[in-house]
Amino acid sequence: MNEEPERPIHLAGVHLMRHRHACALFRNQEQEEKVIIPFLKEGLDRGERAFFISGTEVRTRLLRKLRLAGIEVATAEKRGQLKMEQWGPSIVRSGHFDQEAMAARLEDILVEGRKQGFELTRLVGRMDWVREHNIGIYELVEYEKRLNHLLQKYDDPIICDYDLSAFNAGVLVDILRTHPVAIIGDVAAENPFFDSPEVILQEINKRGA
Repeated sequence: MNEEPERPIHLAGVHLMRHRHACALFRNQEQEEKVIIPFLKEGLDRGERAFFISGTEVRTRLLRKLRLAGIEVATAEKRGQLKMEQWGPSIVRSGHFDQEAMAARLEDILVEGRKQGFELTRLVGRMDWVREHNIGIYELVEYEKRLNHLLQKYDDPIICDYDLSAFNAGVLVDILRTHPVAIIGDVAAENPFFDSPEVILQEINKRGA
């Protein structure tokens, strides 16, 4: 990964530079769209790849908003520049969260973008599956630790998109601390609360979570 990428990426009013793994905490669809749509549009306009992982209902809304923003959605999808995907069964197998499979799928997406000739892939993953599959905070922090390590090899920006109303305050604080960049509402910043996942895991163990 380059220490100083040539072109900054604009996200919620800031330029992403070396740190490109962000945690986004949104209260509603309006906040989410205000951040995510310009972020994806900038990449598409530059000839980069946009990849969004979510449920079906969010896909329909997002595509409509991208069209309203001036993106030729059908054309972008046909040439592989815009991709939509649902979280697959690899998330939870026999009641167990498969962190390795999840991280491997995300890396596959980034590598695939390079092979198709795209300089960067802007990847946004809605984290609704955490609540739906009742993933514990310890497992989630372990996964984010794995993801932080993986993303040291790539310049591609990754946004983990969380619904503020779906998680309690304690869980949100732990989630926030695992990301070097934080987006709360429509404002992004280098995260002053970013901490070593090892430290967070030790604290969770002490709490008995």
